[in-house]
Amino acid sequence: MPALQTASRRGNGLLLLGLSLGYFMVMLDTTVVTVALPAIGTDLSGSLSGLQWVSNGYTLTFAALLLTAGALADRYGGRRVFLAGLWLFAACSAASAPAGSIGALIALRALLGVAGALLLPASLAVIAHAWTEPAVRARAMGVWAAISGSALAAGPLVGGLLTDRFGWRAVFLVNVPVALAAVVLTVRHAPVERPGPARGVDLPGQVCAVLALTGLTCALIEGGPAGWTSLPVLGGFAVFAAAGGLFVRVERRREAARRAPMLPLGLLRDRTLATGLCAGLLVNFGLSGVLFVLSLHFQRADGLSALGAGLAFLPLMLPTAFNPVFTGRLVGRIGARRPAVGGFLLMGAGVLVAAAATGGSTAARAAMAGGLLVLGFGLSFAIPSLMTAVVGAVAKEQAGIASGALNSARQTGAVLGVAVLGTTADAAPDGDGTRLALLVAGLALLAGAGAVAARLGRPVGPGPDRTADGSAQLRPPAPSLSSPPALLPAAAPAFSPSDAGLANRTSRAWSATRTRLSETKSRNRAMFSSRVAAGVPGPRTETPWRAVATTAALARALAMVAWYQMSSSSA
Repeated sequence: MPALQTASRRGNGLLLLGLSLGYFMVMLDTTVVTVALPAIGTDLSGSLSGLQWVSNGYTLTFAALLLTAGALADRYGGRRVFLAGLWLFAACSAASAPAGSIGALIALRALLGVAGALLLPASLAVIAHAWTEPAVRARAMGVWAAISGSALAAGPLVGGLLTDRFGWRAVFLVNVPVALAAVVLTVRHAPVERPGPARGVDLPGQVCAVLALTGLTCALIEGGPAGWTSLPVLGGFAVFAAAGGLFVRVERRREAARRAPMLPLGLLRDRTLATGLCAGLLVNFGLSGVLFVLSLHFQRADGLSALGAGLAFLPLMLPTAFNPVFTGRLVGRIGARRPAVGGFLLMGAGVLVAAAATGGSTAARAAMAGGLLVLGFGLSFAIPSLMTAVVGAVAKEQAGIASGALNSARQTGAVLGVAVLGTTADAAPDGDGTRLALLVAGLALLAGAGAVAARLGRPVGPGPDRTADGSAQLRPPAPSLSSPPALLPAAAPAFSPSDAGLANRTSRAWSATRTRLSETKSRNRAMFSSRVAAGVPGPRTETPWRAVATTAALARALAMVAWYQMSSSSA
């Protein structure tokens, strides 16, 4: 029996490694190509707009197909969709290396984005199926996020090293063995899932989303070289407007007919969710745009090698490797709004410092490193806070849609950031263009701080979980040991806002009591263990004020439960 348990743990560990490697490639490809862009442009005679499309070809399809890929994983099984994504990623990476033209590389990058969109939700679906216990699943998710998240930090450095030593084509070839290793681990250790319920794929909405995003991106990228009044640019804006309007109409009809829309527009009536999506778009607008502009600036204006440019980005990437853990604890204590606002302020300040340090002197490079470090800390505060706020703004059964919408919004922001800031940087000579682009990014991030401070976590108006006056609407709790006791009789009348407020205060009191009791139990265990280790065994005591506070909170929760049950039965 112990041998079987050990083998099972080893198999789960290898499966988790395979899933993490798959998403590691997805995240790596968002940044690893950035420092290779100048070499790609030189080798394939690519213009600035061509390099923008090399970067955006990947993120555009990734953003547009992410929600639909989640529906496919639910319908056909995460294991099957994940393996399909791995094979497609490996094949497209292998084909990208010998690409002989900028157009062929852009097309292959778009296919890589399709593969990346399949891998992200499918890996989460496999984790949910393989680790059924919530505590074990949470640990697996932590490992998955840590391994895959390190790709953001490693991307510029790995890309610079490969480009300098082996050429830019090695940036794509490195994905092939990683993808094949993930295939082997997944085939051997991922559980086979039964097909899920027939959840419809919103094909009309998906086509409209792709057309709208492509039209807007084309107009923004081509506006600089072709002129903002040229026919292709005006046509791109027209496609964006028409496809965007049609997308809204299609989604409203599917939502009214209960036909599983790609993005339920009713969710956007929630103020926190809508603000979180816009803020997520701004985060990646600044990050991806700054990476694109500074990568070209470091190598063309400052004369750094690809590896030197990758090392110059290290101050930006290092905080993302360790600070999100602290941010998660901070959000758990004080909520998501203040860490998110602080993150946006740090990001804006860091980008503005970088804008003032585009010279090539030693002092300017030191200031640039400091600005990028501040930007990195801002990112590590903002992104976990936004994810917590967005997922917490909806019901549990809609958490997957909300997190997918946030990821799509972020990748859309990355597309727009490269398009807008790249075009802005090209509108002036090297140094002035870079400063102007960074100034635009910094001001946009500071504006995001104001919007988050004013709107995030301050719901008003009706929404999916709120009444008409903005108060939280009561949902009957699911019966489980970790939930508050059932507060509803079998045939309870409709709730008024005052009833909902009372029930939610009861629920919060109960949750606070459970948390306090759990903390006291853990503290007493640690105290007892330390006494035994010191040779002074004794009773598991607690400080008087903690005992009094715990007892008072428990009494208050029980009193509110009894009060609400009596008021419900009398009604």
